[in-house]
Amino acid sequence: MPDLDLKDRKILYHLDLNCRQSNAQIGRKVGLSKQVVDYRIKKMEEEGIITGYWTRIDSYRFGYQVYRYYIIFQNATTAIKEEIIKNIADYRNTWVTSSLTGTYDMNAVIWVKSIPQFYRFWDDLNEKYGDYFAEKIFSVYLGSDCYPHSYLIKEENYKKDRENPQYVGKNEPIEITYQDYLLLESIATDARESTIQIAEKLKCSSQSVNYNMNKLKGNGIIQGYHTAIDTSKLGLLHFKVDIWLKEISKRKKIWNILKYNPHVIFFNTSAGYADLEMEFVIEDTDKLVDTIENLYQQFPSAIRKYIYFRAKKNYKFRSLPELTEKDFKK
Repeated sequence: MPDLDLKDRKILYHLDLNCRQSNAQIGRKVGLSKQVVDYRIKKMEEEGIITGYWTRIDSYRFGYQVYRYYIIFQNATTAIKEEIIKNIADYRNTWVTSSLTGTYDMNAVIWVKSIPQFYRFWDDLNEKYGDYFAEKIFSVYLGSDCYPHSYLIKEENYKKDRENPQYVGKNEPIEITYQDYLLLESIATDARESTIQIAEKLKCSSQSVNYNMNKLKGNGIIQGYHTAIDTSKLGLLHFKVDIWLKEISKRKKIWNILKYNPHVIFFNTSAGYADLEMEFVIEDTDKLVDTIENLYQQFPSAIRKYIYFRAKKNYKFRSLPELTEKDFKK
């Protein structure tokens, strides 16, 4: 990988496994001093390889469902496309929105607590921009498994870290307080913010912050603390692959093969769309197609078709709806 030696890749790997661990802890795992780890992380930040730190939050636990749209545009200029995507990104219940290249032009993943509330948002969007939508492909997004970025250290023994992926969308809803939410808000898009900084912001003690973070992690709301990596700086591409099956009974077998592929970082599950959905970080299209074609060889009668596409630009990625104190008052 360009400009990254094995030590850099190991640092990046362990930083993504848990970006709240200290640089001294990472140093012990990769065989470097804290000072050297400090320097290397700062260098990767300055080079744009590390673009931020985010917390994986299971907001399904707050009683949300998730709807997803893939959109194909028609008669839309670049400026209009940008305006539409930014409009969706500004919506407080948007989880993800990106411009895409390949099969679709953009995606929108929306947290839904109230169907009428969502309808008003989507109806307004269609009223304003519907003439530019050639196709809208809808599905209910049920959850996803998150896997380590094993491609960074695939020559190492990475498989044990993939045994228990982080999963959102699996557990029953529970209630949280507004104070819990403010803590989540603080770390949603800045997972490395220090306990002291969070405590100052929330006007409480650092002991209280630690206690509540451990509570939220223990009940599965906080799934993990990750690193936003610009894979293009590593000479890699981030693809979404969707597979439709002729033999649904083979789904788990195919999944169990792909879960150990070091290039797979997400498995997504939805209703009303593809049977298998995964996200790859891999060198190029040829290697991606080779991976899928190998599945055809292993399961010659199981796969009906597949498509792949990738993000051009991410406009929003935030695994926490934007709420206010009023949302917690019954």
